[in-house]
Amino acid sequence: MGEPASIVFVVDDDPSVRRAIKRLVESVGLHVELFGSATEFINSSRPDVASCLVLDIRLPGISGLDFQRELVQAKNEIPMIFITAHGDIPMTVRAMKAGAVEFLTKPFRDQDLLDAIQLGLERDRVRRQRQAETAMLRERLESLTPREREILPLVVSGLLNKQVGAEIGATEATVKVHRSQLMRKMGASSLADLVRMSEKMGIAVPETHRHS
Repeated sequence: MGEPASIVFVVDDDPSVRRAIKRLVESVGLHVELFGSATEFINSSRPDVASCLVLDIRLPGISGLDFQRELVQAKNEIPMIFITAHGDIPMTVRAMKAGAVEFLTKPFRDQDLLDAIQLGLERDRVRRQRQAETAMLRERLESLTPREREILPLVVSGLLNKQVGAEIGATEATVKVHRSQLMRKMGASSLADLVRMSEKMGIAVPETHRHS
């Protein structure tokens, strides 16, 4: 057996709650791993697959909300679903503002938790896909020559070859060659394609050439 396609992590200090959630989540065919505290979760080795975290607000040691803050600061973007028997509005607002998928007060409906888990897993899949795309584009960007990298922002700003040439002191024919190489290496089929790639990588378009 290889790694599961996705994992639901459950952090709760009550073994009966952990077992009940495990049974529920496994009943819809999802893989579940259980932890009794935030520290246990942090110290575990976890497969690099789409996942979400179901956790109680009140945990031994670090609380669920403090744990959420720590993960956010550590740039760990795992989607979180909070469950609690003692929810209040400020707590809910704080959790949701920090990016929680859902905040469920016990006793909650099984379907509400399952819906939140599906939403969390989908959010994580999308995030992972976006990160993989950006990493691939950055690799392609690394393959460009310094000259090709220089003309990239000028090309995506909409300048014609002749105008790019005037900017960098090169002939229109030279720019044309650089431009076709640039498109090929980036895997862009059109200028619009190249613009989208540049936006994903956060490449700034020179202010003077932005379209109004």
